[in-house]
Amino acid sequence: MGSFLPWRSWSLIVLFLLLQSMLQLSSGCFVEERAALLDIQSSLIRAHSQISLDSWRKDDDDCCSWDLVKCNNSTQRVSHLDLSLVYFPADVDDRWYLNLTAFSAFHELRYLDLSYNYQCSLSSEAGLVGLSKLRYLDLSGTLLGVGFPEFIAKIFSLEVLALNDNNLNGSLQAAAVENLRNLRQLNMSGNRFNGDLPASLFALPQLKILDLSRNNFCWHIPVSSSPGPISPEVLDLSFNRLNGTLPVRAFKNIRSLNLGGNQFSGSLPVSLFALPHLKFLDLSDNNFKGRFPVNLSLVPVPLEVLHLEYNKLSGPLPTEQEFVNLQNLRELYLSSNRFSGSIPTFLLSLPHIERLNLSKNFLGGQILRNRSLNLSPSLRSLRFSQNNLSGRFSFTWLGNLTKLEEIDLSGNSNLVVDVSISRWTSPLQLKQLLLSGCDIDKNIIAEPHFLRTQHHLEVLDLSNNNLSGSMPNWLFTKEARLQDLNLGNNSLTGSLDPIWHTQSSLSVINIHMNHITGQLPANLSSMFPGLFVLDFSSNDLFGHIPTSLCEISGMHVLDLSNNNLSGEVPACVFTNYPMLMTLKVSNNKLGGLLFSGMSNLSSIRELCLDGNKFKGTLPRDLAGENLRVIDLHDNELSGKLDTSFWNMSCLKVLNLAGNHITGKIDQHICGFTEICLLDLSRNYLTGSVPNSCFIVLNFLNLTGNSLSSDISFALFNTSSLIALDIRHNHFMGNLNWVGYLENIRLLSLGGNKYEGQITPNLCRLMYMRIIDLSHNKLSGSLPACIGNISFKGDTDDQILHSIDGIASPSYHTFYVLKDFTFATKGNLYTYGRSFFISMAGIDLSANMLDGEIPWELGNLRHIKSLNLSSNFFVGPIPTTLGGMGEIESLDLSHNELSGPIPWQLTQLSSLGVFSVAYNNLSGCIPNSGQLSSFNMDSYLANINLHNITHGNTCAAPSPDPAAGKDVEEMRSDPVLYVVTAVGFVFAFWATIGFSFCHPYGRSVMLKL
Repeated sequence: MGSFLPWRSWSLIVLFLLLQSMLQLSSGCFVEERAALLDIQSSLIRAHSQISLDSWRKDDDDCCSWDLVKCNNSTQRVSHLDLSLVYFPADVDDRWYLNLTAFSAFHELRYLDLSYNYQCSLSSEAGLVGLSKLRYLDLSGTLLGVGFPEFIAKIFSLEVLALNDNNLNGSLQAAAVENLRNLRQLNMSGNRFNGDLPASLFALPQLKILDLSRNNFCWHIPVSSSPGPISPEVLDLSFNRLNGTLPVRAFKNIRSLNLGGNQFSGSLPVSLFALPHLKFLDLSDNNFKGRFPVNLSLVPVPLEVLHLEYNKLSGPLPTEQEFVNLQNLRELYLSSNRFSGSIPTFLLSLPHIERLNLSKNFLGGQILRNRSLNLSPSLRSLRFSQNNLSGRFSFTWLGNLTKLEEIDLSGNSNLVVDVSISRWTSPLQLKQLLLSGCDIDKNIIAEPHFLRTQHHLEVLDLSNNNLSGSMPNWLFTKEARLQDLNLGNNSLTGSLDPIWHTQSSLSVINIHMNHITGQLPANLSSMFPGLFVLDFSSNDLFGHIPTSLCEISGMHVLDLSNNNLSGEVPACVFTNYPMLMTLKVSNNKLGGLLFSGMSNLSSIRELCLDGNKFKGTLPRDLAGENLRVIDLHDNELSGKLDTSFWNMSCLKVLNLAGNHITGKIDQHICGFTEICLLDLSRNYLTGSVPNSCFIVLNFLNLTGNSLSSDISFALFNTSSLIALDIRHNHFMGNLNWVGYLENIRLLSLGGNKYEGQITPNLCRLMYMRIIDLSHNKLSGSLPACIGNISFKGDTDDQILHSIDGIASPSYHTFYVLKDFTFATKGNLYTYGRSFFISMAGIDLSANMLDGEIPWELGNLRHIKSLNLSSNFFVGPIPTTLGGMGEIESLDLSHNELSGPIPWQLTQLSSLGVFSVAYNNLSGCIPNSGQLSSFNMDSYLANINLHNITHGNTCAAPSPDPAAGKDVEEMRSDPVLYVVTAVGFVFAFWATIGFSFCHPYGRSVMLKL
């Protein structure tokens, strides 16, 4: 018989446990859970967090009442912990070391959010594995820069897992998620996962929401072998590198599908638009081609939002009959494609349509051909910018659209827009009105009937319209809600005064390229206290820059360039702007010390002080951890270029051209490993250029100095170089090294001391646009293979248009390359950002080249300038030069060419400058085509070259009538020909007889 405790003993035990439980409940918190929370608080304090959890007090036993903590009502155990954003470090080097074993005390924890605690290091992850009731785990923005956390694969109870924005890298293995069979939602966007998508993801039976956007996954969506539809209803795979065929059959259960920003191509599958549950579809920013897919089914589908922008779709938009199944659309985005034809007006009458964006296509014609059409009263946004629309568009046609908030018709220069209509009171209350570059009513500002009725305007863009009148300061009323104002590139006059009411909502004001005059208001900071962008460039402002400008602490972009401002830049501009990214004061009359004596430019990213009168030397300890662009060209800076203590690891552009800098190029300049543009031209630099220095350099300009050395391949050991201009120095040696500049477009080596032959390696440079080897000592023949260079450049030439910059949703600033120079048509021309589109040429003038001009040069069909003057070329002008169809300037003067001018040159219809002067040419000057338009200066000093007279006969440029007559008579006298021939025969045989019969003749022959 087994032993057992008496009933009374059992009762005591039960009573004891009951009392213990009651004590726990009465305290409101389990002791071990309270201790664990206080440990977490202590770790935050040790990590110098600026966020204090004040309600977490040691003298408060009820931890269930603490902030961020939630307990189960029946057990009083902690069930929810929301510790998102609880760590804000006091210093950049601080770090929160969180031991996850602390969470093992929370046996009933169901919800844990540790997201976005940057600079947090997690350890002892096993502390989470034992939480058998954990359903929700968010570690977004916390697990930085590692692979997929292995411990998560062991928390089988998880239903929601968020690992967004962690920079997690590597491939995502199938084992990482295949055992998480209870997952309903998985979010891993904003990481760096790569490789294939694991098929196990799409096989999770309970998964309804899957977000893997903003990663580097590639290849295809691995569901093609699935026997039925996948379980997710919300699928976001946007901004990866996926391609292949869309597995439409597997999307049957999908309600929201986002595949934007990938590499899908081909035609859009029609079946995609017939999915029975699909309400949201985003296929934007891919490579889809062909027409808009047409589903002829009359059965309406539930699709409400459709994004197809940034593809290559073309052809006309669908007709009303072809669109009948998409009657539930609320938002349609088709911008940045290649659609043509007219805008189907039925799109504006869809019963539920709210937002319609057809911008940046090739649509033409009128917007509303049928003005009696009943437009949908639900319309909120109409965007038709950057098309070829024409005709007239009147805002009165929109009178019944009381919900309309946004209109964008910008970039339709042939579209006449009627806005200010007298005696018409508009019921519209727009938030955004963009009419840049339209044929707009020029009185929209001078007589603002419509604009004065718009009390809710937040964005107003009237730029590029040649509007006149005074600066519309009446816009800045007390009730104004303007956030973004763009009046740039007009003809507005007046000043910024007076503005009586503070515009606290205004974040962007752009009035560049007008005629605004006067001084900058001293109270600018109180007028516009919340500015993000201020662009007053290219106006007629004068006076000093007010120090009150520095009180606008949120400024990101400040552009005062191309005015008449004088004085110094206030020092506070360099110290009081914690978020300033772009500062431009180019082309004014500013002076004083550079950077106002400051050397720490911590926040600035783009700094342009060029075209002023700044003096002094460059700071030796210049620092700017975010600086990408420094442009100081055309000032009065002096001293040596000493970069030994510069701390600017992100520097991409350094332009110091046109100053008085002396000495050698400091070897420490090689420490700027990110630099892609370096312009030190037009200074007084001497010595050699550091070897093997520039790794990612795209543009190097050293022209106009006194640099010297024997150039070798080691100097430019970079395949990234696109433009090299080292003209007018004392460089010497041969040109064998140029063949290694495989991506070069501009090669300007003129005005140096190069010698030897032009290497055939030059012909390997297939992207070339400009070759300038003039004024050197090059000799030998010209390699015929130069005729194989296409001189068409490459699509990658866009890299020369902008180097770096910043962009906001409504404002863009980019540093563009300036001052490309090339001698053509007898003058030195300077080209801007369109240089590589507008010019292609060869200048080999003033060397010692000889031999014949290779006929292969006639293959240069895209060249616009060819200068071979002042050499020693001989032989005829190749007839093939007539094939240079785009040539505008051809200079073959000062050589030793002979023979006639080929008639094929008359086919050069674009030729504007032509010279063959100072040669030995002969024959007739062609008098047709462009050659007939040049005067005799083009043919000087060719004594045997003649004009064609009215009788189609040749005449010398300055003929002697008598001599001309004698010549004609001699050529037509047959007796003279006979006498001359007989005389020649007699003289020949007499010489032979003398040589062999006369004693003296025989002695001469023996000596030979």
